Amino acid sequence: MSEQRNISPAEAISSPDRGVSSAEIAPSKEVASDTVRGYKLLANKIEKSDTDDRSYRMIQLDNGLQAMLIHDPETDHGSAALDVHVGHLSDPENLQGLAHFCEHLLFMGTKKYPVENDYNQYLSEHGGDSNAFTSLDNTNYFFEVRHEHLEGALDRFAQFFISPLFSPSCTEREIKAVDSENKKNLQSDNWRIFQLEKSLSSPQHPYCHFGTGNLQTLWDGPIEQGLDVRDELLKFHDRYYSSNIMKLVVLGRESLDKLTDWVVTKFSPIENKNIEAPVFPGNPLTPRELQKQVKIRPVKDLRTLELAFPFPDQYPLYKVQPGRYLSHLIGHEGTGSILSLLKKKGWANYLSAGASHGGIGFEFFKISVDLTEEGLNHTDEIVRIIFQYIEMMKRVGVQEWIFREVENLASMSFRFKEKTPPSSYTSRVATLMQRPYPPEWVLSGPYLIREYNPQCIEECLEWLRPDNFRTFLISQSFDPKGMEVEKWYGTNYQVADFSEEFKEDLRKLTLNAELKFPKPNPFIPTNFDTNKVPTKEPIKRPALICNNGISRVWHKKDDTFWVPKLNMWFFFKTPLAYDTPSSCVKTRMFTELLRDSLTEYSYDAEVAGINYSLENETEGISLEIDGYNDKIGILLDTIVQRMKAFEVKPERFEIVREEVRRGFKNFQLEAPHQHSMYYLSYVIQDRLWTHDEKLAELDGLTLADVEAFVPQLLSHLHIESLIHGNITQEKAKEMAQRVESMLQPKPLLQSQLISSRESVMMSGANYVHQRDVPNVANVNSAIEYYCQVGSTKDVVLRARLNLLAKITQEPCFDQLRTKEQLGYLVFSGMRNHTTTMGMRIILQSEKEPIYLENRIEIFLEKLQGILENMSDQEYQKHVDSLIAKKLAKNKNLWQESHRYWAHIHSGFYEFDQIDTDVQNLRKVQKAELLEFFNQYVHPASTHRKKLSIHLKAQKAPTGAAAVDLNQDGRDHSKLTDNNEVVSNLVLFKSSLPLSKAAIPMCELPVLE
Repeated sequence: MSEQRNISPAEAISSPDRGVSSAEIAPSKEVASDTVRGYKLLANKIEKSDTDDRSYRMIQLDNGLQAMLIHDPETDHGSAALDVHVGHLSDPENLQGLAHFCEHLLFMGTKKYPVENDYNQYLSEHGGDSNAFTSLDNTNYFFEVRHEHLEGALDRFAQFFISPLFSPSCTEREIKAVDSENKKNLQSDNWRIFQLEKSLSSPQHPYCHFGTGNLQTLWDGPIEQGLDVRDELLKFHDRYYSSNIMKLVVLGRESLDKLTDWVVTKFSPIENKNIEAPVFPGNPLTPRELQKQVKIRPVKDLRTLELAFPFPDQYPLYKVQPGRYLSHLIGHEGTGSILSLLKKKGWANYLSAGASHGGIGFEFFKISVDLTEEGLNHTDEIVRIIFQYIEMMKRVGVQEWIFREVENLASMSFRFKEKTPPSSYTSRVATLMQRPYPPEWVLSGPYLIREYNPQCIEECLEWLRPDNFRTFLISQSFDPKGMEVEKWYGTNYQVADFSEEFKEDLRKLTLNAELKFPKPNPFIPTNFDTNKVPTKEPIKRPALICNNGISRVWHKKDDTFWVPKLNMWFFFKTPLAYDTPSSCVKTRMFTELLRDSLTEYSYDAEVAGINYSLENETEGISLEIDGYNDKIGILLDTIVQRMKAFEVKPERFEIVREEVRRGFKNFQLEAPHQHSMYYLSYVIQDRLWTHDEKLAELDGLTLADVEAFVPQLLSHLHIESLIHGNITQEKAKEMAQRVESMLQPKPLLQSQLISSRESVMMSGANYVHQRDVPNVANVNSAIEYYCQVGSTKDVVLRARLNLLAKITQEPCFDQLRTKEQLGYLVFSGMRNHTTTMGMRIILQSEKEPIYLENRIEIFLEKLQGILENMSDQEYQKHVDSLIAKKLAKNKNLWQESHRYWAHIHSGFYEFDQIDTDVQNLRKVQKAELLEFFNQYVHPASTHRKKLSIHLKAQKAPTGAAAVDLNQDGRDHSKLTDNNEVVSNLVLFKSSLPLSKAAIPMCELPVLE
């Protein structure tokens, strides 16, 4: 797989006629003048995709801040993002994590809006939310809110960069929040390996620092040095938070002139300190770090070989994008590729390759191979094969036809780029504005390839040399004894120089006849016609075009987005897929082996923008295909043909079975909150086999078992499908008929069509299930506290639950996370299953689950007062906000398709659910909501149905995690008397009655 700038942990602390339009930023009457006081115009045209109906203007304020203004007349939510060109590479060496801490504390009040949670409360009341992240060389803040409340949110947002309080009372508390965030990641292999990569880079380069920060780097250590952390933070902020290295994006329904006025008025007061953005010349991988093998013992059972090369910064080379050409070839998965040969030898399952951005001035090129058990014994040979392919690329030279294909694919991707949620878009554009694109090309810069420059590509290829890389070899097979321990995450590792024999072998490479360049991609579309016609009002639901006893086919021709794309779901329903743990595992192996066998064939389709997924579910097998419609049918036909004529190589069976086994075992090492969610789902869902039950069946499974099972699995089916997008009804029906005719199944009995049911708890229940966190090294505990309410199709209860969840979200986060600092991960909201629903609160914390349970119940008691004292005006704001969210338009074709499929796949077919919910929300009175809360959620209720799942860390809490167990008049070391402890979940689940199965909530007429 080729990779293009995937988000890494570094970016998560918290792309002739090219098919694009250079549209006027605004109608002539709105075009701004360079002489207007307060700003100057930077670009009169912004290159945008064909499907982009928004207007753009890019300006620079007198204080140097550059802003992109986006007029979107159709948006439901306004949004803004501000990117500061400084990240954790600029942390002082004795205060690592300071940039991240600054991001946290910046939100804690301003001079104009001093109340700590004013900003989040305002967003919550008006259907919005916010977030931020600190990367290596930038810090990004963003929000979205209902479009009519954009100005108020924008004013609050601007004040963070004008007059933040950095209140002393918040300092220690937010450092603890940073520490909690870091502890959340301590057992994550992604974070551990990323930090080890940094820690083993050049000690003279700031890349080697610890960017997240923790209590040691931001509190204990500075105190020992006699430093005041808040004073140091103020110095950092004063030095780097300057308007001239800030990029702002504002998106709203307002005209460009109005957005310009707001930005000039609200953001001009940000101080311009006339600084230059920090630059980090030189690569963190110097000769001292190269030609070494680093063995790493991971938390999970992983087997990975990664090659990392120092590489030129690709952003200045955006016209050519040489890294894209290289990753296209090295990461290819088709016939003749590196991966194809490695799979043939039984050494690998997956491969990815691509440029990975570091900071301004440096980059890496990484090749990552997911190894089989046998592949772990052949890593030197695997490295040799990789370099044989690279050597072939060097000897043959840059192929213009391959470059043109990559160029065409990039242009196609940009030309038909669809809208994304407003805050995702503004955040992305603000980041892109920091890159060296001309203002006119900010949107198209990362996508379009503009020059064929073989010399530039060859110069970058020259960096991929045998003397210019190091390897990470990751496996649990390594004995931790004698290994070194990384300082920040405790990762076991060992560094050794490449042997002279290995280096000599790589110097004497010969070409490998089994390695070849890919052939021209047959899946690249050529027909992009959408036959757009004027429509007064888009159709709100798909039509049923076939219902013949075997197949039920739903179709809708896209009448909203007019893109040459198609989304399809085919659900092959059969009780045999999940009736026993054995059947479940056989079905899983069938889908895994089928996907494995399709890798070489389907990779061209994936590169050409056509993707598929094939998954086993509790009621059958789900096939989803999406992408450009021109040649999507070819992939569909091939997948279904391979399903029917299922064949697998014996050696791949053993490899795939081992992959599935590792997946089951690795679940034990997931984060504690994932376990609490899993076990609650286990109780609620009628049919859900545990990982242990499936693992027991997997161990004795043979290829013959699967081969005998598949014909039985596919012999009797009910096929439900949705075909939505750029396709006529006639062609959709033909496509569905081909699927049925290729499989030729017999129909299921009516009794076999009944959907799954779910457990229903009895009124007055207060159950608690307690178990240990399986990973003994994880310091975190977790709880999911769930109150079951009733049927998902009780429209009155559903409206009240929706509203209660909406109102609860901000006070829950403010109380349990911000004020009480119970943990970084705090969530509240609805828990929807197919037939049942409820309210839940999830916490992950170093504190013990019983303590967390008590704090949740005390919060819920306080929530009663919040609801009672809420003014009618504030209550109505929440109602209006939720209604607006429900009525928000789909952002793209996939979002619309997914909504339709959710209604179909549930078995309820409630296509008018949004209208129903809005009607019922408008009827909910505050007194009714309070009564609902007191009956279904309040701890004192004798009616509610509560189940909480406790995952307790095997390490006892220490330091800040050890708390006073007597607070608010309650002993937090034990559960309240009305709780009943459930020790055996299997017996408990078997004692619960079941809900009614899903039945259609509308007629299912066939469109003639």
